[in-house]
Formats: sequence, C-alpha cells, structure tokens
Amino acid sequence: MARWQPDAPGRLAAAALDLFEEHGYENTTVIEIAEHAGLTKSTFFRYFPDKREVLFGTGTVTDLLVEGITSAPPAAGPLDAVANALDALGRTFFTADRREFSGRRQAVLNANTELREREALKRIDLTASMIEALNHRRVPNLTARVAAKLGTLVWEIAYDRWINTANNEDFGPLARQALTEVRAAGTVR
Repeated sequence: MARWQPDAPGRLAAAALDLFEEHGYENTTVIEIAEHAGLTKSTFFRYFPDKREVLFGTGTVTDLLVEGITSAPPAAGPLDAVANALDALGRTFFTADRREFSGRRQAVLNANTELREREALKRIDLTASMIEALNHRRVPNLTARVAAKLGTLVWEIAYDRWINTANNEDFGPLARQALTEVRAAGTVR
C-alpha cells in the first residue's frame, strides 16, 4: 500500500460510491472503503466520522455558499445574493468533471433512507448558513429565511437538472433558469 497519494478524501468518496453501488450502503464497511481506496481505516476516520459522511464532503459547499452571498454586490437583493452564491458553486464545485460522480451519488442517496435523511439534514444546515450570511448583509430575518429557502429550492431544481446525463448545461445557468421559474411561480394567483 502506498504511504501517500493526493486527495485521500476524494479517493475515499469514489471508493465508497463504487462499493455502495456494487454491494449497497448497508453491506459496505469502512474498512472495505479504505482498502478499496488504498488507504487505512485510520485515514478514513481522519476525514470522516462515519461512512454516512463520506458522500457529503467536508463543508466545502457551505463555505462556497456563504462566500458567494458575502461577495455579492452590495446593492444585490437577497435572492440575487443567493443567485451569486449558486453561480459560484457552479464555477467551482458543480463542474463538468463532477457531473457523473454527482449523478451516481444521487442514485445511491435515493436508494437509501438513512442517506436521504442525512442529505435532508445537510440541506437544513446549508439553508441556515445562507440565512446567517444574509443576516450579515443586514437582510431582515424573515426575508433572509424566505430567500434562503427559495435558494435551496432553486438549488434542488438546478441540481436535478444538472445531474441528468441528457443535460450538458452548466450548473450556474441552470440555477439562474430555476430562479426565474421560481420567481414566476411566486406570482401565480
């Protein structure tokens, strides 16, 4: 076994995804994931507290969302600040080279109740982080909550479209399109 190779968290996530697809989430152990990645169990636990977390990363998305909201132009409204964050995600995280992995990951999540529940909790945390970032922009709390929850909905719509293998559009434009649709839906009486 090699002593060191780059991107241990990425290798662990790829190994976990392979094994979850092949054997199922419930039938895969941390030791098997680590071995499949060419790493040790202790290396796995250096990056992830348990096997649920291996498909959810280490907070990168939250950091990118908060930075995207924070860096939005001062005159941007709350939804535009969230859109700025989603654009940033599209440029830096939801890139073309991650599309296949993300689609496979979503299929594994969809097939497992425990992972769907974990994903729902992560989305709640992401929404809370967006609310906090909007509050720091002096957006009133109720407005920040609505904008963040709409932003989460926009993200979900764009993500579902982005992981579709028949779709070659980038995440950012898909998020902008979903935001336009969500805004239009809000005007329906």
